[in-house]
Amino acid sequence: MTTSQSLRAQNGNRIAIRIWLGIVTLAIFALVIVGGATRLTDSGLSITEWKPIHGVIPPLSQAEWEEELELYRQIPEYQQINKGMSLSEFKYIYWWEWAHRLLARGVGVLFGIPLLLFWVSGRIEPRLRLPLVGILALGGLQGFIGWWMVSSGLVDRVDVSQYRLATHLTLACVIFAAIIWVSRGLAQYSNDTVPSATSSRYAGLIAIMVLVQIYLGGLVAGLDAGLAYNTWPMMDGALVPANLFSMKPLWANFFENAKTVQFTHRMFAYALWFVALIHMLASLSRASGTTHARRSVVLFALVTLQAAAGIATLVHQVPVSWALIHQGMALVVLAFAIAHWRAFKGSYPLPEEQGVAIAATGR
Repeated sequence: MTTSQSLRAQNGNRIAIRIWLGIVTLAIFALVIVGGATRLTDSGLSITEWKPIHGVIPPLSQAEWEEELELYRQIPEYQQINKGMSLSEFKYIYWWEWAHRLLARGVGVLFGIPLLLFWVSGRIEPRLRLPLVGILALGGLQGFIGWWMVSSGLVDRVDVSQYRLATHLTLACVIFAAIIWVSRGLAQYSNDTVPSATSSRYAGLIAIMVLVQIYLGGLVAGLDAGLAYNTWPMMDGALVPANLFSMKPLWANFFENAKTVQFTHRMFAYALWFVALIHMLASLSRASGTTHARRSVVLFALVTLQAAAGIATLVHQVPVSWALIHQGMALVVLAFAIAHWRAFKGSYPLPEEQGVAIAATGR
C-alpha cells in the first residue's frame, strides 16, 4: 500500500471512529437529561436493588409490581414522604428510574462493543487505545457510583447524599468531556494564528471551570437549594446574604448549607462568565477574524445563555422544563469548551504522517 493509500485508510478509520464517538456523546447527553428528570420527579429511589443484568427486565405481572412496591415501602422516603402511594403513582416514578438505568446500560454497550470491534479489526491507532480503555473503565466506575449514590438514600435519609449526587453527575460529565476531547483530536483543524501564548490556558481554564460549576450545580440539586431563594440578583434580600457560615466546621457550609451552596453556585457562575468575556475580548483584539477568535465569541455567547437559563430556572422556582434546559445547556457549554480547548492542541498526527516526519528528521 502506498503512503497516500495508507493515509486515506487512516482518515477513513478516523471518520468511522468519530461517528461512533459522536453517537455515544449524544447517548450520554440523553442519559444525563433523563437522570435530571429522574431527580426532579423524585424517582431515583424507586428501585431499591442493584441488578446490573436482571434489572434490564421490568416487572411483568401484577405480583411483580406489588413486590417492587413492597420493597419501596421499606425505605424512609416512602415512610416519611410518600406513605400511602398507590401502585399507579409508584409506576410513574419507577419507570423514570428504570429508563435511566436502562439507558446507562445501553451507553455501556454502545461504547464497549464497537470499541472491541474497532480494536480487533486494527482500526484503532495505538495512541488512542489507552484513552479509550480509560473511558470504558470510567464508565464501569460510573455504574458503581450510581448505585453508591442510590444506596445513600435507602436507610437513614429520604433522599440521596448531595456529595454522591454531585460526584455522579460530574463523573458523567468527565466521561462526556473525555469522549469529545478524543473525538476532536481526530478532526482536521485550520492553521489560523493563535491569539496569544495564553489563549490555550484560558480555554483550558474555562473548560475546567465549567466542570466545577456542574459539580456545584449537583450540590444545589442534591440539597434542593434552588427552591430556597428564588430572587435575582438579590438573594434573601441582599447581594451577599446573611448566615452564609452558620455551620461548624466552616467548610461544611460549602457542601451542606443550602444558602451557601446556592450563593457559591451563583458567584462561580459570575466568575466563569467574566473569564469567558476576558478570553473573548483578548482573542478579538489579537486575532480578530480567525477561527479561534470566532470560537471564543460562540463560547461566551453559550456561557451567557446558560447563565440566563439558570436565572430563569431560579426565578420560576425550578420547574422541570427550565431545570432540564439548564442542565442540557450545561452539557452544551461543556462540549463547546472542551472542543475549543482541543482546537489549540491540534489534531493527533496520523501514524503514517508521524513516521514520515521521524524519517525526515532522523529521530
